[in-house]
Amino acid sequence: MSDLLFDTSNKHQLALNVLLVFGYLGLNSILNLTNKWALGVYGFSFPLLLTTCHMAFSCCVLLPFMLQEPFRSKHRPTIAKQWKGLVAIGIYMAANVSLNNLSLVLITLSLNQVIRSAIPVCTATLAIFIEKKVPTGEEALGLVVLTLGVMVAVWEGSVSGSVSGLLLCCAGTVCNAAMMSTAGKVMSEKVDVLRLTFYTAPVSCAVLLPLFLVRERQRFQIYYSQNSTAVLMVLLCSSIVALSYNVIHSLMIQKTSAVTTTVLGEVKIVGLLILSALLLGEKKAFTLKMTVGVTLAMVGFCMYSHTKLKNRPQLAKAQAAAKADTSKQDIEEGQPLMPDQEQQLTARVHHT
Repeated sequence: MSDLLFDTSNKHQLALNVLLVFGYLGLNSILNLTNKWALGVYGFSFPLLLTTCHMAFSCCVLLPFMLQEPFRSKHRPTIAKQWKGLVAIGIYMAANVSLNNLSLVLITLSLNQVIRSAIPVCTATLAIFIEKKVPTGEEALGLVVLTLGVMVAVWEGSVSGSVSGLLLCCAGTVCNAAMMSTAGKVMSEKVDVLRLTFYTAPVSCAVLLPLFLVRERQRFQIYYSQNSTAVLMVLLCSSIVALSYNVIHSLMIQKTSAVTTTVLGEVKIVGLLILSALLLGEKKAFTLKMTVGVTLAMVGFCMYSHTKLKNRPQLAKAQAAAKADTSKQDIEEGQPLMPDQEQQLTARVHHT
């Protein structure tokens, strides 16, 4: 993985990376709006079923490709080596969805968003232990300022809800961060985004399906009998968006890092607040508190980005050195000896 997303040395690659960022932010917003419409406005109040269908759809769509080369021959060695990380990602993903949905029953959406704004800090902390990536002091400060700014911007000024709701939301936030950092670790070991999605989707389904059967099955049977056609359309459309987002989300982690991806997600929240004030006539709702929060968030983002750009030359040198070491090791293990090496070896044999 690399944080050299905006390396200007290759204009073509830079253009592709910019499209990747806009695609990630766009699909993230579309998925959030689709889920919010389905679960709230439309009345499809079955979040566990919705996520289970998203995972099952991803697995079914990717299956024909996974049965073909070059993927087919990679399944056995990849699963044998990475099964612990793949299972963990699937469980973290299911736990994140379940715990977050349960918390929304016990606390307000505003408080939920304030807590989940801490995902960049949680991800950076867990990355120290999972990915062995220690952020610099400047990076850590930028993440803290960004997180505080988003918290201030999204907080509506009231705190209501139970302690259990707060704990559930905090646990879901930690699971989200753990999922992203573990995904970054697994993909750093040559697991591509399609295989990552294909391997982890069944694990999430296995965790979510029993929860759906216990909590939502009876209500869904009644709802489905009255809205069968509409239900299928909702599940199909949202599953297509979810698959597209999951793939590009994993690609973002692979191209940058788990922490940088969460930072972009926070910036998206700030951007939506600004756009809603400018384009949707909500300037009156843009209070002093929101202005302070947005300003803090942008300052934190600039601090984090400046540090990444400043450290880019050192990172590039480190990656080049690592690549050279890998190539040297491959030559030593598998390539024929050069003439001078062969002469030295022959001399040693004769001497012996």
